[in-house]
Amino acid sequence: MSHTAASPLGDITPAEFLRDYWQKKPLLIRQAFPDYQSPLSADELAGLALEDEVESRIVLTQGDIPWELRRGPFAEDDFKVLPEKDWTLLVQAVDQFVPDVAELISAFRFLPSWRIDDIMISYAAPGGSVGPHFDNYDVFLLQTHGHRRWKIGQHCNADSPILQHPDLRILQDFQQQEEWLLEPGDMLYIPPGVAHYGIAEDECMTYSIGFRAPSHQEILHHFTDFLGQYLSDQDRYSDAGMSVPVEPACIDDASIERLQGIVLELVQDKAALATWFGRFMTEPRYPELIQVQEVETSLVDEELSNGYGLIRNLSARLAYRQEGAEHLMLFASGEHCLLPITLLPLVQLICEQDYLDCEALLPWRQNPEAWTLVEQLLAKGDLQLEGEDE
Repeated sequence: MSHTAASPLGDITPAEFLRDYWQKKPLLIRQAFPDYQSPLSADELAGLALEDEVESRIVLTQGDIPWELRRGPFAEDDFKVLPEKDWTLLVQAVDQFVPDVAELISAFRFLPSWRIDDIMISYAAPGGSVGPHFDNYDVFLLQTHGHRRWKIGQHCNADSPILQHPDLRILQDFQQQEEWLLEPGDMLYIPPGVAHYGIAEDECMTYSIGFRAPSHQEILHHFTDFLGQYLSDQDRYSDAGMSVPVEPACIDDASIERLQGIVLELVQDKAALATWFGRFMTEPRYPELIQVQEVETSLVDEELSNGYGLIRNLSARLAYRQEGAEHLMLFASGEHCLLPITLLPLVQLICEQDYLDCEALLPWRQNPEAWTLVEQLLAKGDLQLEGEDE
């Protein structure tokens, strides 16, 4: 079992980190995880890249073109023909396939759990890199093996010039401002928009803990789609009481103000916005890994009585929101249900723990509403009986 630190921020408190660094400036934390041992070797990471359901890429500094990108799934022979240096293997969402990797997420509980996206792991041969670039989301870069030199550059935005490349967004102009060499246990926080350029000094492995940050385009597009499902075709633009137009072909300010009023009334529905947001932020990255399953009540009771617990599906995303004094909303992998506030302790347990032991569940087994919820989550595939995923 790999070790995870209680707090990976060193001498900085979570409150200080959020105040001074989060989404503002980079932070180097020496020995954030001093004893951490990667649960995966380089060969095991390469093995994951052979699987059809796993997203993987290889970037060669100089392949058929500069910064050549190759997409997985790969074959074993693909690794045999790689050069001795100047390439990087990147495997996405390893936490959703390897429970020991997923354990690392618990160290970042000082941030909203529904903001965490995934843990990507990269293995680089000496000189390996993915080029100078910037991301539109926060990322923590944990060095778990070997040494990687990180160069930190300027703040970037959509207007920052990038190289003409069919696959990668490589910065055309990288303006270095700082440079750090990370060794195993060191971690670097990079806020959105900050240019960074990592180069492997030797064979090395880096864990990237990334965060979900929907674009304004996504928010507007998906929220309006959500609202549209509940609007009647009978609700139409209306201009009753308007004045006789001076110019019939002119769209006047009064018309735009009426239209703006319609839009504002819709988007100011806080309950609808909260429901959509909870569903959207818990949508699974790989929904195909959450399978609907038949639940035999007798089997569940028997297993729990024998001391077994329930585990969260590694691909499931769970969150909740209190709705007034009497209700709460549970969001589970892109769906939601309204529950009585009396189930709040159970919902918190389900959302915050990856493993639910039989003793923790015991008080809820005699509560029909509570146990119906547990069985529904089992049927959806968000929860599983201990040992079912093995």
